[in-house]
Amino acid sequence: MATPFLHTDSESKDLPVLYSSRQWPGLTISRYERHLLLESPQMLDTISSSIYGGGMNRLSRAVNIYVDRHYDSSDPVRDIQELLEKWGHPAQQTAGLLTAVKLEHASILEDETDGAVLLCCTTAGVSNGARAGSKRTVFNAGYTPGTINIMLFIAGKLTPYALVNAVQTAVEAKVAALQDLGVRDAENGQSATGTTTDAIVIGASGLAADGTEARLTHAYAGTATRLGDCIGRLVYQSVTESLCASGYTAERRQFS
Repeated sequence: MATPFLHTDSESKDLPVLYSSRQWPGLTISRYERHLLLESPQMLDTISSSIYGGGMNRLSRAVNIYVDRHYDSSDPVRDIQELLEKWGHPAQQTAGLLTAVKLEHASILEDETDGAVLLCCTTAGVSNGARAGSKRTVFNAGYTPGTINIMLFIAGKLTPYALVNAVQTAVEAKVAALQDLGVRDAENGQSATGTTTDAIVIGASGLAADGTEARLTHAYAGTATRLGDCIGRLVYQSVTESLCASGYTAERRQFS
């Protein structure tokens, strides 16, 4: 099931609902009341636009934190660090994202290709859909919570340029999903390429899923490669399924 948290609640708000990877031993996603925690059994080389732990980094976990859609903070990095401390999660080696999308609408998909195992977790909403390249209202530097947040972990060995290529492929797949769903720029009605607050984190372990040496190095991750094809399919499907879980349909182009 691609939306494992949709109709599942913990018996206690202090205990998470746990999703364990079927193909990557030790990789888990825990859904708590206010956050999703994606944890890898190995350290990952990551590239991310996340406000906390972003850029090029060595990480082992990513946390997607729910905040009110009107959240406005002058120091979101501090906010995330304080929440991680409150919840007892290590602040180091962690990417932190903020979302205004309900966590139960998260889509989780897995696949395996060319010796690599991939897991993609996406939370998606499009209330602030936007088209890159079209004239629109812009704002002074500030921070608002993410609307489409993509977390993609890969058990496999990628070159640094393949990791960047993976981001490109993932973003292209996100755009394709939004176009096929008929998502529009909230200001001008043109076809949306994303929202104004999207974020992504992609990490590669450098090892096989069982922790042994990877049998090959992926030099590229574009759509002409098996790895890129897999990335594209997982991101496309997870963006689509998370939006559908929220009640979005191409015909209605709105939330129920």
